Amino acid sequence: MKIAIGSDHAGFRYKEAIKELLTSLGHEVVDKGTYSEEPVDYPLFIRPVAEAVAAGDVERGVVLGGSGNGEAMMANRIKGVRCGLCWNEESAQLCRKHNDANVISIGERMMTQETALNIIKIWLDTPFEGGRHVARIQELDA
Repeated sequence: MKIAIGSDHAGFRYKEAIKELLTSLGHEVVDKGTYSEEPVDYPLFIRPVAEAVAAGDVERGVVLGGSGNGEAMMANRIKGVRCGLCWNEESAQLCRKHNDANVISIGERMMTQETALNIIKIWLDTPFEGGRHVARIQELDA
């Protein structure tokens, strides 16, 4: 799978760890920045991830920040993006299973790195269950 990833300075360390995980699992990773822990404005790095997902340039996206809240809000401004803010394994599973989330947002200050990596694995492995929401999601994405 081709996956875009981006973070602000507060999510940089976990972004780097998640890149390693994704690569080790055989995924192609497109890093949209930031590239250090120097302070930056998160929309500059989150929007390109969301736009890449919406354009179909990548299949999914991962965005990170301190809390993940602003990053999720920014990503969800782009039509065709369904970004779930995840804080534990169950939220990661449900955002895929019930909401077909094509982008995930994680807050580095909200969890351990081990939890963040587990969340990514679950999000990647959980299929969308479809059902009655499929037509409505497709309608909104059109």
